[in-house]
Parts: sequence; structure tokens; C-alpha cells
Amino acid sequence: MRTLANWTTETLFNYVHGNYLVYNTCWEDPRLDREVLSLGAEDELVLITSAGCNALDYALDGPRRIHAVDMNFRQNALLELKLAGIRNLEHDEFFAIFGDGGTPAFRAWYQQRLRRDLPLSAREYWDDRTHFFARRKPSDSFYHRGTTGVFAKSMMRYFRMAGVLDDLRSLFSAGSLEEQRAIYFGRVREKFWRPSIRRALRSDFALSLLGVPAAQRDHLERTCGQDIAAFMEDCVETVCTRLPVADNYFWRLYLFGRYTRDCCPEYLREPNFQRLKDGLADRIETHTNSLTGFLRQHTRPLSRFVLLDHMDWLSHRHPEALADEWQAIVDRASAGAQILWRSGGVSVDFVDPVRVHHQGSPTRVGELIRYDRALAADCHRRDRVHTYGSFHIAHLTA
Repeated sequence: MRTLANWTTETLFNYVHGNYLVYNTCWEDPRLDREVLSLGAEDELVLITSAGCNALDYALDGPRRIHAVDMNFRQNALLELKLAGIRNLEHDEFFAIFGDGGTPAFRAWYQQRLRRDLPLSAREYWDDRTHFFARRKPSDSFYHRGTTGVFAKSMMRYFRMAGVLDDLRSLFSAGSLEEQRAIYFGRVREKFWRPSIRRALRSDFALSLLGVPAAQRDHLERTCGQDIAAFMEDCVETVCTRLPVADNYFWRLYLFGRYTRDCCPEYLREPNFQRLKDGLADRIETHTNSLTGFLRQHTRPLSRFVLLDHMDWLSHRHPEALADEWQAIVDRASAGAQILWRSGGVSVDFVDPVRVHHQGSPTRVGELIRYDRALAADCHRRDRVHTYGSFHIAHLTA
């Protein structure tokens, strides 16, 4: 039964996702995804757009077509702006926007070289938001925009107040895991993990800014045996003490507000940018739709599916939508299709029982897929983001 608290939390989350750009960068490690997916020239892939970074990374492997699908048109508008930038800018200009987080030249570049190359919905969105990238002072950054950016900027204020910002930044310049551990345990952990930050991380408002709905929080807490603040503390400790930070551009971005040339997504590196400009980016299409809606309209088989963590959102509140989605996946998947997803929980118990019609008979999804659990566990261990509870790789077998 839904309580008033459940209703309030869902209403807040739906309001944020229905009215704002949420993700200003992807928060999933594409290095692992590309390793798992082994994309080739015959593959046709569908993924949830998020901020579009990973669609551009996947394009570097040369699949035939990439379909980026998102219900929030603002996320697709961000990817469309990146695609327009790849087509119309030089690398230094593109990096100034999406690497440095903005440039005073952005408005002129937008009006003269980017706007004409955007679809109407993206053009209408960015016409009113060129200030996102205008960088009127050095500390300004696009990566403090969007609701995740607002949260990151608030965290920067907290780090300064707690006296750990400089220590965290020095940790990301460390040359070894031993040095990272010495900085984190000796100078960061005690000052950082105060009761106030734990309370903030449990709040519905903070979780909505981060794109975490109540259903996902409930699933995480049920399967990992701790509350979300304790889970996040473990995640941060793992990133800071067990994984090398030299190439961890995910966390570095929110500490510094920008990427560096040596620590950034692959699509921002000059040789890869040129490959995207030479034609690989043209293989990406955006679709503002639900995943189920897109799959029902699409006519060709798809060999790869990247579902991120959105099934956590559907599993407890909208199980009928989860069943519809899996029916659409089964109907549209090519033989041997591969499906990759993440979850906030350390285990997922809601996929296998889903019932679909396959070859004229009702069948459980668990009877149609084979898991690669060993590879998934290894990927989860090496994940540079490390904010999910688990990583899942499945192959359609029938």
C-alpha cells in the first residue's frame, strides 16, 4: 500500500525528471560496457541516452547504428548539441565546451555554427540556455548545471566547509593506491562523513536531484542490508582506496568542474573526436520515447541492449510496465542478443520471473536468457564509478 511519504517522494522525483535536465554526464563506465558488448560492424544497439557520453564512446567501435532513447527530451537535446559540435567545431573548440565546461565564445559559436544543425526540439531548448556554457567566470561550468550538477555544486560547498576539498583534490593527484589510502583514511574520512552529510544523502530531495527514485532506494536497502548513506560511504571508500584514480574522470569531474586532456571520456580525446567527425557520429540517432515505445515502433532486429538501472525504477511500482518492456525486448532482439544493465541492489530478483510470450507460449524471461555472472562480477569490481550495487550481463538464448 502506498503511504503519503511514498506519494510525496514519487511526486518530487517525477517533477524533477519531468521539468529539468538531470544528467550532465553519464555515470556508467563505458570502458567496461565496450569490453562486454564487443561491438562490430553488424551490431545495432539501443541504449538509454542519459547525457549521451556513452553513445559517443560506443560509436568508436563502429556499430552499424546506435539508438539513444530517453523519455526526457532534454537529455536527447544534450546529445544532439554534442553531435552538432562534432560536425561543426574543431577539437579545441569542442573540448572548451564539453571538456572545460564552457567558454565565453559559446554564444557566438552556437548562433553561427551549431544552432542551424540542431533538430527543432533541441534548438528550442538550447536557445534559452546558452548561459549554461557561457562561463562568465573561471569557476563556472556546465557540469554544475542540471540537477546532478546542482547537487555536485552543493557538495563542493560542503567539502570546503568540512575542510576536505583540498585533500580530496590532492588524493586525485596521488601516484599509488598506498598514497590514496593514506590521504583518505588520514585526512578525509573523519572530516567528510559527518552526521549532516549522512542525513542529506538519505533525503528525498537529494536523491531526486541524483536521479534516484524511492523504488530504487528501497531495492538497494533491501538487498544490501544497509541504508543508502552507508552504501554511498562504502562506494566512496572503494573509489578512493581500492581503485586507481589516475583515469577516473567521473569523480574528478565533480571535484574540479571540468575534465583534463589526460583524464576525460574517450570521445573528448582528439584522435577519437576526429574519428567521430569523419562519420562514426552519424551512426547515432536520438529518440524521445520510452524504451518500450521505441522498440514497438522499430522495425529491425537489435543485437545489443544497454538498459542502465531503470528496471529498478519499474520493478516495484510498475511491474506491468516492466513486463511490457521485456516483451518488447524479446520481440525485437536478434538471435543471441546481449543485454547489459546495472542495479542499485546487490542482487536482482525481478527480471527472471517476468512472463512474456515467446514463440506462441507464455515463458519466464529467466528461461530465455543466460547470465555471464563471472564476467559481470569482475566488471563490477573494476567499475570506476562504483555507485551501483551490481552489474548484469545476459544473452538471449531462444
